[in-house]
Amino acid sequence: MNKILTPEQPFINSSVKVGIIGGGVAGSTIALRFAELGINTTLIEKGKSLVNGPPFCHLHAGGNLYREISEQQCITLLEQSIDTVKVFPHSVNYRPTIIALPKTDQGEVIDLLPRLIKLRERYAELVQQNVSNKVLGDPEQYFLLFDRNALESLAKRVLPTQIKANEDWLVAFAQQVDLDKLKFPVLLVQEYGWSAFRMAAIATLAIERLPCCQLKLNSQVINIEHQASASKWRITYKNPQDDNHRQTDFDYVINACGFKSGEIDDMLHAKRERMVEFKAAYVAHWSQCQGLWPEVVFYGERGTPNGMAQLTPYPDGYFQLHGMTQDITLFDEGLVASVEQSAQPRLLSRFIKKIEQQWPEQLIKDRTVGSIEYLAQYITNFSQANVAAKPMFGAQQIPGDDATLRAADVSFHGKHYARTEIVKASSALTAADVILQNLLDVGLVSSAQVGEHLHDYYFPVTLQCSEAEVTNKAIMFARQRDYPAALAKNFMLANFMLSE
Repeated sequence: MNKILTPEQPFINSSVKVGIIGGGVAGSTIALRFAELGINTTLIEKGKSLVNGPPFCHLHAGGNLYREISEQQCITLLEQSIDTVKVFPHSVNYRPTIIALPKTDQGEVIDLLPRLIKLRERYAELVQQNVSNKVLGDPEQYFLLFDRNALESLAKRVLPTQIKANEDWLVAFAQQVDLDKLKFPVLLVQEYGWSAFRMAAIATLAIERLPCCQLKLNSQVINIEHQASASKWRITYKNPQDDNHRQTDFDYVINACGFKSGEIDDMLHAKRERMVEFKAAYVAHWSQCQGLWPEVVFYGERGTPNGMAQLTPYPDGYFQLHGMTQDITLFDEGLVASVEQSAQPRLLSRFIKKIEQQWPEQLIKDRTVGSIEYLAQYITNFSQANVAAKPMFGAQQIPGDDATLRAADVSFHGKHYARTEIVKASSALTAADVILQNLLDVGLVSSAQVGEHLHDYYFPVTLQCSEAEVTNKAIMFARQRDYPAALAKNFMLANFMLSE
C-alpha cells in the first residue's frame, strides 16, 4: 500500500518525454502520477474531454460483485480501491453496498463468508500498518450480516434522514424489497460508489495546473513509428476538425487506448492476445423514491435470464441499472477476441455505431424499461421509475483469454512501450506504479530522482482540487454528455449528512 505525501514542489527535473495515448481513467491517472513528479508528460486524447470511456460506478473494494474471481484478485481490488479513495477522495460516493441472494440463485450466503473474513482481516492489517488506510470505515464493520428478523424490525422504523449507523442504510431496503424472494442473511459491505464525472473533473482540473503535463484533446493518433537512430517514438496525430497532421517525438510511449489498444499495437506489429466486451448500464428516474438507498446487488448467474441485478443510487431519485442478462447489460456477440493477424478485437458494426454515433431511441427505451422491470421483481415500487437518459455504455478490454479476469494492470513490448490493460478503473494507480518502475529499469529515470516516491503517492496538485470546483466541473461534463446533473453531484452532500 502506498502512502500519500503532499510536499510543496515536484522533485524530478527530467528531460525525458513520455507520451500517453488515451485520456481515459488509466491514461489520465498515469499522466497525473508522472506530471506531479515533474516528468515531462503529454496526454493525447481523441475526444473533447477526459475520462469519457466505458462507464464505471463502483470502486470494487474487495470484488464482492464477482463470486467467480479468485481470492487474490479480490484482495488486489481491495488494496487498489483504498489507494484510489486516498488519492481521489472527491470522486467517491461514500455509501455501502447491500448484497442479497435471491431464492432462484444456486449459491448460499454462507459460501461467501470465508472470503469476506479474509478481506476484513486484510483491511484490518492495512489499517494497523497505516491509519491513513482507514477509508472504508471500521475494519470490524467491513461487512455485516442481517437476518430476516433484523430486517423486519428495521422495516418498522421511520425512514432516517441522515446516517448515524450502518443499519440505517437498510431501512428503505427492508421496507420496499420483497423479502420473500431472498435467502438470508443479507450482507452489507463497504464497497463504495465512484463517479466517472467527478473523476473526469479532478483529472481535468489537476492536469490544467501541472506545468509538466501537456494535454492534447481532439487529437487522434494515426501513426506511431520507432526512430531507431534517435531511440525515440514518433507519434503522428490529427484534429478531426481541421485534419492537420502534427508530429511529436517521445522517449517512452504508453498505450492507454482501452478497447482500441490493439489499433496502436497493430501500428507497431506488436502481437497481443486480448478480448473486448461491449456492455451498457441504464439511467432511470424514480420520482417517488423514498429513503436513503445504498447500492443494492441481487446475485445471479451471468448471461442467464436470472443474471445479477444492480441498483446504483445517485442524488435526486436517479439510479444507474445493470442486469447481467443478454437483454439488458450484456449483448449477443458483444464479447470478441483478437486473432493471429491483429491485436485489435473486432466488434460488430452495430456496437461501433453505438459507441461513435448514437443509440436508436426505441432500443434505449426497450432496454431501460427492461432494466426497470428487472429490478422491480425485487423492489415492486421501482416499476414507477422512468427512462431518464441515454445508456451509459462502452467496450471493456480484458487482456489474455480469461473473460472472468478483473484485476490487471500493464504489459510491455520492447524497452520503451507499455500498454495499460486495466479491467477495473481502480487498477489505474497500480498501472502507473508498474510503468514508473519500468522507467527506472530502462534508465530513463534514476532512483536518485524518484527516491522514496516510487512507493508512495505524491499528488499535491490533485489533492488541492476543492469539492465545489469538482462538482461544478463534473456537472458541466454530465450536461455536455447529455446525462442528468445528478449523476455528477456529491452523493454524500446531496443526500444526507454523515454523523460521527
